[in-house]
Amino acid sequence: MLKAIDISSLQAHPDMGGVDVVLIKASEGRTYANPLRDAQEKAARDGGKQVGWYHFLWPGNIQAQAEYFVRCADPKPGDVLACDWETTTSHTAATCAEKDAFLKAVKKLKPGLRVILYCNLDFWKRHDTTSECGDGLWIADPNVAAGKPRVQHKWVIHQYGIRGGQDVDVCNFASVQAWKDWAGAPKTPTPPKPKPRYVPPAFPTGLAPGKSKPSAMGLQKALRAAKFMTISDADLSDHYGPRTEAGVDRFFDKYPQFRSKGKPHDTAIGPKGWAFLFTLAYGGK
Repeated sequence: MLKAIDISSLQAHPDMGGVDVVLIKASEGRTYANPLRDAQEKAARDGGKQVGWYHFLWPGNIQAQAEYFVRCADPKPGDVLACDWETTTSHTAATCAEKDAFLKAVKKLKPGLRVILYCNLDFWKRHDTTSECGDGLWIADPNVAAGKPRVQHKWVIHQYGIRGGQDVDVCNFASVQAWKDWAGAPKTPTPPKPKPRYVPPAFPTGLAPGKSKPSAMGLQKALRAAKFMTISDADLSDHYGPRTEAGVDRFFDKYPQFRSKGKPHDTAIGPKGWAFLFTLAYGGK
């Protein structure tokens, strides 16, 4: 299971060490927004954590609350959105129908994201009448072992206690990648493998016009591949003769920097011209 914390403005400097998922309070009702949410989000993302957002639901104005939540959270692809359904500071609570309507409204506003329900054991067992929890249940059941909430319903997050002044949770996923797959996080593209650098064959020492040793056959093939010479396999020869010289001359016409200075009629390919020609002929393959 993955480790998680859920935080609000009460945690100005939350401890994110050893945590995989950070769930941040974005908003409450229609007017309150967590003033630390941007800083908390940056710390979580900079630390490579998966991010979720929650909204503390009040009774009434459900559509307005959903829109306010989405605006305050400004979620990114792969983030998870949660409805925090519990008793308010005014000792009121949204009804089960309002909870269901809020989940549906947020999902409509952000159809590509997972939308889940947070509530405690009492709300789930005594106030809920529909078992509607969107894309998953985040259940608060402290004082039991992590990952052992006392519910029959399938759950995705279990808030099991408080540590260091912040709520601690576990997420019912075998790996961060499993969470990402569930949450719909964008896939990280696999970078293309770099092409191996082409290394031309070593220049055969002594290769020169009028000679047959070393063989000029490799040079003829390279000239043909680079379209400086037209020659059939049957006509390939060890001899560095006039046809080969003509091919080299055409190569020099296009790339005069490889022709010997002061020797306009020299048709000796030379080591530098050889390396460039072979790279030109075969380096892109």
